[in-house]
Amino acid sequence: MQFRFLEYFIALAEERHFARAAKRCNVTQPTLSAGIVALESLLGKRLALRDRRFIDLTPEGYAILPHVRALIAGHDELRHSIDAGGSLRGELRLGVIPAAMPQIGGLIGALHASHPELRVAVRQLTSAAIVEGIGNFELDAGLTYLETESRAGIQSVALFEECYRFATHVEGRFGARQSVTLAEVVSEPLCLLHHGMQNRRILDGHLARAELAAAPVATSDSYLALLSMVASGGLSSVMTTSHAGFVGPDLKVRLIEISDLPQSNGVALIVTDRGPVSPFARAALAAARALQSNLP
Repeated sequence: MQFRFLEYFIALAEERHFARAAKRCNVTQPTLSAGIVALESLLGKRLALRDRRFIDLTPEGYAILPHVRALIAGHDELRHSIDAGGSLRGELRLGVIPAAMPQIGGLIGALHASHPELRVAVRQLTSAAIVEGIGNFELDAGLTYLETESRAGIQSVALFEECYRFATHVEGRFGARQSVTLAEVVSEPLCLLHHGMQNRRILDGHLARAELAAAPVATSDSYLALLSMVASGGLSSVMTTSHAGFVGPDLKVRLIEISDLPQSNGVALIVTDRGPVSPFARAALAAARALQSNLP
């Protein structure tokens, strides 16, 4: 089996389009199509449904997808082991929860300092999507909640604690307060994260235990969008202190302590602990440990 056939298959599975997959692999579309057919012949299974265009992977195609990704990760490990000690090249795929986005600068800086030729592709994802992406080798590393370190097949490096605050306009009803209660929070018109996001689930859990519920006017998957709604939309929100750096005096937004809300959740860098750990994942771990050693 020629290794490039596996690369063609991964490109087709991710691009879901023959022409885009061929462009990604720097080959013509007929060459990529022939490679997919050759791979199917070698395995004795049809892997992709198509007529004049790509339709979908077959069940067999989906079944082998994580194994092909693992083979490619192992190939990268072998290739970089031959040139041990050299600077990594290529693209490190990093999934990051929204709450941790303001904290990625230090990690990217540490990676660039050690591997100047390495590119980092950052994707904002939910914690569940990050764990799934690492498990099926779509991601090399993730920045997510520390609780995921208890999952099988995951290793982690704790980096920081995030704290929750009530975000409101300085001229709002609670704008001059030093603290508020959860009951006061839900009495305001709110903008919050979507239900599927971990921070929203955590908040809803605390509210349920206090026999309260939030009925937000607006939801988003972006803290910056929430901050905009607080600054100019007449709404309030619950945000993490990691976004405090974006709250300048011109924005007229205050982050106020919530007295009856537990104050922190741990955030960690996670990678897979199954099979050979890719050089990209090892580089991310090393950068996270370097940051960890400099934390107060």
